[in-house]
Parts: sequence; structure tokens; C-alpha cells
Amino acid sequence: MSDEIGESHNPLVIRTDNNGTSTLTLNRPKSYNALSQSLMSELQTHLDNLRFDRSIMVVVIKGAGPGFSAGHDLKEMRNNKNEVFFRDFFEQCSTLMQSIVKLPQPVIAQIHGTAAAAGCQLVATCDLAIASTTAKFATPGVNIGLFCSTPMVAVSRKVPRKKMMEMLLMGDLVEAETALEFGLVNRVVAYGQLEETVSNYANKIKEKSPLVLKIGKEAFYNQIDMPLADAYKYTAEVMTQNMLVQDANEGINAFIEKRAPTWTGK
Repeated sequence: MSDEIGESHNPLVIRTDNNGTSTLTLNRPKSYNALSQSLMSELQTHLDNLRFDRSIMVVVIKGAGPGFSAGHDLKEMRNNKNEVFFRDFFEQCSTLMQSIVKLPQPVIAQIHGTAAAAGCQLVATCDLAIASTTAKFATPGVNIGLFCSTPMVAVSRKVPRKKMMEMLLMGDLVEAETALEFGLVNRVVAYGQLEETVSNYANKIKEKSPLVLKIGKEAFYNQIDMPLADAYKYTAEVMTQNMLVQDANEGINAFIEKRAPTWTGK
């Protein structure tokens, strides 16, 4: 907790909005942006506010200082060693991760340094992840007697089983290029190109209908674990309803007429 007290004069999460993109910067650099209760609460508040902010089409999550996020705040956990605290702590983190999935806007993780344990979980939870060559990833809990059980929920949904078990059982740092091979990140770029690359992704996404992005993101996560027949039944209904919105009509007309669409978000 002492690190957080020393940083308490600054917000633990900084929100910066620019032309339809909201960047949320985890701001505990001295603690490698460890996910304390207070930081998670601030991040949760920002996500709750963004959910209803129609001026924002893309959300970017990044870390201040040398790392992306070291994961759960182990000092805070050690100082509050009781079952009630642990249950509340992990429930809070789980709710936070699910809020990112349920957010209408696409969320991009911008990773310049190490993302470990719950920090790796945060990367895996985001819809897209762009890493620099200086980034590293790990689920290292096994090294300190605390298996990364909650982080593996998100990471195992992005990384194949054998690779996931390797990360969990070995607890070693994984280089950015290996994380790309595993499917944990979408792209790896030079450190100096990271911000520009994330901006390019965000700008490309912002060319789309915000309503259609919302429909599509929700449908993706709803269908991903359904049996095949149920997934097709569900997505057929989603596409039927999608076809009835104004932006679908505008988009199809614009394509046929060879012009740029004008989205209304309706």
C-alpha cells in the first residue's frame, strides 16, 4: 500500500480523449501499475462512464512508466490477508474484466513493457492488443506459490491450451514475438512505432458505424462458446436485426453507389 499512498496525489487512471478515442493510462509507474483495489475502482468508474459516452468510439488502455501492469497488487494482498478481502478483491477484478468485454466500444491494449499475471489477463481481455518489441508477458504466479487461476480465464481464451499450460507451469516471461505466435497479441512493432500503430488501428475502427461495432462486439462474445448450431441460430437473428437498422441501409447503398457512407449510429 505504501507505493500507492506515495502516488495518491495523482489519479491512478488518467483518461485522455482525442477525436473519438479515449485513452486510459494506468498511473502507478513506481509499482509497475499493479492492480490495487483503488486503481481497479478508478478504472471501473471510467469504463462505466464510457459505456454511455456516444462521443467515444474506441478505448485504449496503456500503462505509465516502464511496465504495462505487474498484475495484482501483492503488497496490498499481503497486508489484508483474510478470506473476505481475497473474495472481494478477486470478484472486483473479475467484474472489471467483464466490463471491458461488455463495453460497446472496441478496446485496444497498448503494451510497451511487461504485462504479468492480471496484467496479462488485462491484455487478453481487451479486444485487440498491440505490443512493442520491448513488451513481455507472463503468468508467473506458480513461481511465488499463487497459481494464476483468474488470469488464465482470459488468457486461455486467446492462447492455445498447450501454450497456455506452458506459460502457467513454467512461469517464464514470454517475448513479444512469441506472444504474437501464441495469439495473445495482434501485432508487434518497434517501440517508437507503438503509439502511431495503435492510433492507426483506432482511426480505422472509427470509420465504421458505432452501432454496428456495438452489435458485432456483443455478438462475438455471446456466440464464441455456444455449440455450433446455437451460434448460427443466434447470429442469424443478430444479422436479421442488424439489417433493419439505418446504418446497414446506408452502408449497403453507399457500397452500391460507390461512395463513402454517412453513419448516424441508428
